Amino acid sequence: MLNRQLINRDHTSRFLVTSDTDGWEVREEQDASVVRVVHRADWHRVERDRLLFDLRARALAYTGWVDD
Repeated sequence: MLNRQLINRDHTSRFLVTSDTDGWEVREEQDASVVRVVHRADWHRVERDRLLFDLRARALAYTGWVDD
């Protein structure tokens, strides 16, 4: 559903939203570490998470990160 990855030199930041039988998994990763992972059953909360991811990705892009 959503798989956005930004890179800056040797660092990566990834935003993921995947669906499963019970709803959606929302995950944020930095390099090889999981920063945040939540399970959502309500699509409206997933939409808010996606907006937050978009804001974070824009902030990273503003500081020189690029989409991979």
